[in-house]
Amino acid sequence: MSKHLTKVAAIFTLLAFLVTASCSKQTGSSPDSKIEYWTCTMHSSVHSKDPGKCPICSMDLVPVKKKSGEAKSSPAQGQQAKGGGELPGMPGMKADEMKGMPGTPGMKGGAESKAPQTSEFVVPVERQQQIGVTYAKVERKPLTHTIRSVGLIVPDRSRNWQFVSRVDGYVQKLNVTSPGQVVEKDAPLLSIYSPDLLTSEREFVELLRMRDEAKTKDARETPQRLIESAKRRLQLWNVMPEQVAELEKTRKASDTLTLLSPFRGVVQSVPVEQGKSVKVGDMLVEVADLSLVWMWAEFYENELSMLQVGQKLAITAKSYPGQNFDGTIALIDPFINETKRTAKVRIDIPNADFKLRPGMYVNAELAMDMGEALTVPLSAVMPTGSRNVVFVDKGEGKLEPRIVQLGSKYGDIYEVQSGLQGGERVVSSANFLIDAESKVQGALKDFEQEKPEEAAGSSVKP
Repeated sequence: MSKHLTKVAAIFTLLAFLVTASCSKQTGSSPDSKIEYWTCTMHSSVHSKDPGKCPICSMDLVPVKKKSGEAKSSPAQGQQAKGGGELPGMPGMKADEMKGMPGTPGMKGGAESKAPQTSEFVVPVERQQQIGVTYAKVERKPLTHTIRSVGLIVPDRSRNWQFVSRVDGYVQKLNVTSPGQVVEKDAPLLSIYSPDLLTSEREFVELLRMRDEAKTKDARETPQRLIESAKRRLQLWNVMPEQVAELEKTRKASDTLTLLSPFRGVVQSVPVEQGKSVKVGDMLVEVADLSLVWMWAEFYENELSMLQVGQKLAITAKSYPGQNFDGTIALIDPFINETKRTAKVRIDIPNADFKLRPGMYVNAELAMDMGEALTVPLSAVMPTGSRNVVFVDKGEGKLEPRIVQLGSKYGDIYEVQSGLQGGERVVSSANFLIDAESKVQGALKDFEQEKPEEAAGSSVKP
């Protein structure tokens, strides 16, 4: 009997132990009712009911909380409403009788009320520090648009002088010997011996003597007309007016013609040699005035509307780092290159020191003031193809994805037309990691789904 009682007591003790263990297990392992599942911020396909490590990248799993205000209807309720049966809690009232009543969801004629769902999501501040999140402030800034181009330096054609022989003769003296030589204004370039020139000057001196010896006014008119004709002939032979005046003063004819530089410039070419015979039409020497040079730049056709004759540009050259030259738009070619879709623009550049040389590559920059506007950094915008998204800081780790309408790009900032207000803070780095967090938590679901009403309406046949 005592053995039987001992066995019964042991059985009761074992049962009590099992019941106590089961209750404690249920109490200790009860999960948080607000957490739907655990997932990885980098691999959203990973779903787990318990916290732990990601099997792919070994990162800590983060919780995905259930959306607040979700109410799931039972299948019985759905069948009753669909079949036109009685509605729960309303005996005797059928679904068909509720059609057209306002405020009844799912019934035609009524306005369906939807509770607003926030798109905010939470990324703990510690997590943001780990992935390197930084913020930038939305603020008004002055906008400056800069147009850049590159071009070649060429001499001003109106300041390029080629001396051509207008008499037959010989190069008696060559004062300039090589290209690149700098000559001052009125400096002698070369002298030409010409018997024809000597004859013409003697005739001019003789006409001057006849005019001076004439005693009456009528007797002086004929020599005066001949003197004017002799002056024009000498000027056509490259005799300068100053030289003619000197000849008229000294009355000494010369058999040599000295060519003088009309300006301060640089010798471009000297095709003749000293003592060589020259004929009418032979090129003697070429001098270029480089105090003003041209730059031929090319601008794209969509930039031509911003250019106007007279605009000032900044010219820079690699040969003179840190130094800017002033340029002015003098001509805009109306013809567009069909291959490159560019037009040529001539820019005049003062070059008193002859620093800019023909054939040199230079850069041109035109900065235009575009006013002020709200701006965000270029790194804060995440383009998705059809729209642009930024993440707005709401404080305490809360972030809100927001679609923004952007204007033009100015350097490293965007003009904001709508979607943001001045003073708001936006994420300016680690945007893709934040985007992964938001997708995990379903924050961008409303932005990525198509409108179900449009899809349903397109599939209905009349």
